[in-house]
Amino acid sequence: MNLLSLSELYLGKKVLITGHTGFKGAWLAMMLRHLGATVVGYSLPPSTTPNLFELAELAHNLVHIEGDIRDYAHLKETITTHQPEIIFHLAAQAIVLDGYKSPKETFDVNSGGTVNVLEALRHSPFTKACILVTTDKCYENNDWSWGYRENDVLGGKDPYSASKSMAELAIAAYRSSFFSASHKNPPLIASVRAGNIIGGGDFSPFRIIPDCMKALNQNETIEIRNPNSARPWLYVLDALNGYLQLGGRLLQGDSTKADAWNFGPQENRAVTVQQLVEKAIAVWGKGNYKIHSQENQPREMPFLRLSWDKAANELDWAPVYDWKEALESTVSWYRDYNEGMTISKLCDEQISSYFQEKSNEIYSYTS
Repeated sequence: MNLLSLSELYLGKKVLITGHTGFKGAWLAMMLRHLGATVVGYSLPPSTTPNLFELAELAHNLVHIEGDIRDYAHLKETITTHQPEIIFHLAAQAIVLDGYKSPKETFDVNSGGTVNVLEALRHSPFTKACILVTTDKCYENNDWSWGYRENDVLGGKDPYSASKSMAELAIAAYRSSFFSASHKNPPLIASVRAGNIIGGGDFSPFRIIPDCMKALNQNETIEIRNPNSARPWLYVLDALNGYLQLGGRLLQGDSTKADAWNFGPQENRAVTVQQLVEKAIAVWGKGNYKIHSQENQPREMPFLRLSWDKAANELDWAPVYDWKEALESTVSWYRDYNEGMTISKLCDEQISSYFQEKSNEIYSYTS
């Protein structure tokens, strides 16, 4: 039984990240750099000011390529030129409310962009593996009290969710049509469906944590739209650790892991938005909130949970932080940011602390 750490798996590997200028993409780039990988990023410029990519000065620590995931020719040229051994596809239109405002763009980016990655991968003989990020919202949401499993029915009653479900169907179709065992040395592809990600460095609009941190820092009242909505809140480094562990299995040629995977939080019960906000205020030390009722606002499903038994049993993965610890780390990040701490140092410290906390039991896996 080989025990291989993530650093052994990724040291010296060339990795392409699409969407590296986004919140999760920037954290993934920093984690990969921490593990000794050479990172190439393909993405549009950051969509917010401020943003983690620029705050952490990541353009100086990776190959930074500005490109649109909808531009197939440019994407294919980038992959051909840099010859990554593994691709992490994170580029997306990731805001549910923006899906209502710009549905066609949401489908073009999330569904069409995923197809572009898959098609480019089909013509990339040097790429061994690809992790394609979708969402926990890709399932047909029936407001069940139990967690959705990877073989549950896909669906989506809003453009964002449906666009990610379409991406999942495309991934499955390409896997069976072009990347199956019947093909010679096919790249191994897997999709990942994570819970609602929280962590420092997210400045996206219409997300509860960025809204909370901005309001608390400015001594303003936090406004929450759907206080009773329950979500699987997952710490950003826990999610990315899952992606990296899965990617490592694929790099080692484990075709049984070329499948769909859920990554969710420790809690058996999903935590409501109101509980999350109240805890954020408690950790910050002061603040208040009010429930903001809007007529005719887009409907959000009130309850969502994920089952990650498959990842636990087959990848030896488990989240390190519960939702309260994740929130404490997140609030600490924004507090240090507001006090002027160097962001690259702050992120490096949180990554190092995370890897130390999870130790060999979670930091490594058996192959």
